Amino acid sequence: MAITYPINPPTTGISGVTLIARDATAATASPFTFAQQVQRNQGSRWEADISLVPMERADAESWITFLMKLYGSYGTFLIGDPNASTPRGSASSAPGTPLVNGASQTGDTLNIDGLPASATGYLKAGDYIQLGSAATSQLYKVLDDADSNASGEASLTIWPDLRSSPADNATVVVSNARGLFRLATSGTDWSISNAGFYSMSFGAVEAL
Repeated sequence: MAITYPINPPTTGISGVTLIARDATAATASPFTFAQQVQRNQGSRWEADISLVPMERADAESWITFLMKLYGSYGTFLIGDPNASTPRGSASSAPGTPLVNGASQTGDTLNIDGLPASATGYLKAGDYIQLGSAATSQLYKVLDDADSNASGEASLTIWPDLRSSPADNATVVVSNARGLFRLATSGTDWSISNAGFYSMSFGAVEAL
């Protein structure tokens, strides 16, 4: 049976996730004065290192087969911050219907509407949003607290910059936000202890 990407990882067994916000910056320093020149380039992406708890074969095989279905870095899957599926802001209990407010938006600011009116701290710095779904899913982190105005509108400062200009009235996901990732390497490996426990970890990069 053909595999349709992205696929979802198993929901249990993760012991830790390291999320990395990688920016393509370059820096040089004078060998005489140590004065620096720093250039911010266009590239930014999410990276992740994921560790799993030791588990018996019955549970481990769901992870092993998930990883093998990806065929190295060929396939894609959806992940997010496992501790941040619920926003810290008031969007956790009163999200409204958040939508992109206006076409042709670019850069690190996203205007949205459809929120409860005059909501203080609708999203808090560190919350996540998702644009798109399935194979078009894009994960963004909110960098500043965001309040809605009397018309239910807000302006979000986000990382990374918008990958592309979202359509006006496109859905903005504020809970269980996830992004599209692929494995960082072409190999899948796992270790088996004498006690019969399986251990594994893997790296992932944002699928761009």
